Amino acid sequence: MVGWALLLLGVGIRINNAFLFEAWRGFDAVENIEYLRLLQTSWALPDPETVWSASHPPLFYYLAAALWRGLRLASVDRWVLPVLPLAISALGIAAIAVAVALVRRIDPDNHRRQVLAAGLLLFLPVHIYISPMIGEELLVTLLVSLVLAVAAWPLSTPGARPDTRSMAGTAAIGVLCGLAFLTKLSGALVVAAVAILWAAEGARSRDWRSAITKLALAGSIAIAVGGWFYVHNLMAHGYLYPQDLAIHSKMFELPPGERSVMDYVRIPVATLTDPQLIQPDLLRSVWGGTYATLWFDGHRHFLGQSIAVTRIGTLLLTLALLPTLAFGVGLWRGARRALAEPIGVDTLLLAMVAITLLGYVAFTYGNPWYVTVKGSYLLGLSVPFALYTSEVLADWTQGPRGRSVFVTSVLIGLAVAIVATFWIGAIFVKLDGPGLDWRAVGL
Repeated sequence: MVGWALLLLGVGIRINNAFLFEAWRGFDAVENIEYLRLLQTSWALPDPETVWSASHPPLFYYLAAALWRGLRLASVDRWVLPVLPLAISALGIAAIAVAVALVRRIDPDNHRRQVLAAGLLLFLPVHIYISPMIGEELLVTLLVSLVLAVAAWPLSTPGARPDTRSMAGTAAIGVLCGLAFLTKLSGALVVAAVAILWAAEGARSRDWRSAITKLALAGSIAIAVGGWFYVHNLMAHGYLYPQDLAIHSKMFELPPGERSVMDYVRIPVATLTDPQLIQPDLLRSVWGGTYATLWFDGHRHFLGQSIAVTRIGTLLLTLALLPTLAFGVGLWRGARRALAEPIGVDTLLLAMVAITLLGYVAFTYGNPWYVTVKGSYLLGLSVPFALYTSEVLADWTQGPRGRSVFVTSVLIGLAVAIVATFWIGAIFVKLDGPGLDWRAVGL
């Protein structure tokens, strides 16, 4: 009953926001919609210098453009907004369903854990505020989650061993991986995570031939499905992936403009007290800024600038320390299990976490601007986050009464505060422009 109530509330907030969120306020929203408009007249891949978003892998844009064209054929294209945000929100809900399905597969009798896994993603602030925005984040999240679920499924019951003879799952993984990096370059990270799992299988069973066969099959299918876009870029423009193009030059003016090792070490108090990414202390902290965009709108594309918003941000980010700690404890438990049994779900999910975080570090270092510090770039970790955090919180909400009451109270308080904050019209309505005005503070 609690699970269904959480689902209805989670879906309800996304439907409300799909109708009330003004699409032009989203991340790169104007540029993304411009690309979609271009695809209304021609299906040809545009030159990356034509419009801002033309350098992105095209799957999301072609699917969204096809939906738009379908609405136009039905003479209801005036409804493209909110239909697009509703469709994107549905992709996000599907990704949550995949994560919960894997938790249920692993721990079928633990209903509490399944409800927690669903709630953690349904009410994760970044998941809520990215849902009505016109962009590819939730499509790639769904595809990556599907890859992890398909790869983990045969190993997710006690005593399970990989079926090295089955190629159907391997082929499915190849297709999904190809679609993932045809949606976003970071989608390729899941390929490496699966490769690590299969390498562990080969090392443990000494059946390297089977492992190499699976890698070759999945890799060749993934390249065929998603690699053609990058080959096209190389042949047509001389590079695999567009980077630092002239059309993106205004990005180069943004602060801080460079990164140091300390940016990845220091987490200032401003992460909690003044959670906006142009705050001078937070500007230099990659992990502080990431935390402020995972559990709050540190970029202010969804929420406005006000003292009240800052105070609610402090509340949310303080309460969110509990599930964040639980995720860390869950990772530790998973690491211990992976050491004891390398051929298992934990090896896959821990590899995904490590590779994603390393990729994020490399990306933010190579693109040293505050706008590239985004919690939405880590949504590919939805499955491990839901699985590990729900495991620990399910334990913490049972046992000693004092601990269980405290943890349950914090989680309920966090969920209520998130819904009140991110349900457009409940308390807050954004009236100012999209994002932060970094020039106004002299940066």
